[in-house]
Amino acid sequence: MYAPAMARHALIIGGARGIGYGIATRCLDDGWRVTIAGRRSRAEDLEVRGAAWLQADVSDPTAAAKLIEDAGEIDALVVCSGPYHRVPLLKETAEGWRSMFTNNLDPVFFLAQAALPGMKERGFGRIITFSMANAERLQANPFVAAHYIAKVGVLVLTRTLAKAGGKWGVTANTISPGFIDSGSATPAELESMIKHIPAKRIGTVDEAAAAAAFLLSDDAGYVNGTNVVVSGGWGI
Repeated sequence: MYAPAMARHALIIGGARGIGYGIATRCLDDGWRVTIAGRRSRAEDLEVRGAAWLQADVSDPTAAAKLIEDAGEIDALVVCSGPYHRVPLLKETAEGWRSMFTNNLDPVFFLAQAALPGMKERGFGRIITFSMANAERLQANPFVAAHYIAKVGVLVLTRTLAKAGGKWGVTANTISPGFIDSGSATPAELESMIKHIPAKRIGTVDEAAAAAAFLLSDDAGYVNGTNVVVSGGWGI
């Protein structure tokens, strides 16, 4: 089994807030070294605890490759950044359509392409991406079409990475959250969704981070190419 010379190192894109922040916190609690990357947002409280921060726009392939180089050897790549917008399909703009792919799907490809060779060489790696609950159903979503299709792409790409890296000890898995109280929606918006959720409550950041902690662990070494839905049953 791969044994690093020091604590394992996770690079978390979007780790300064929301679910990414929860994962970064959990990794620090579990003894990982953590590097957080993003365009602007920082988590100074996590930096006080030892997390590093690197600025990068990972929608740009050159910047994404440089980030992987600057981060040094990483054992895990967690990509949980990416905007969401709700626009009816027939009112979607070319810019809005393209931005969903540029900021949700493209970074997974650019970062994984740069990180996977080093993971293969070391014989260990964990790649975690984020889709959305119900992405596997390939259902019609006319009010969030661009975002939804981009997230379906993330799921397919992650499964492709799972096959590309599996024999070298690299796993690639997706987490698909439902409604999580991560600060991106108003309390009223979250409350309005409870009637649609079998669990009859909104999920927490800690619950999403717990799924990531499992996928990062040695216990998940034979879990590859799967999609962990954290939704309280919403979307089934």
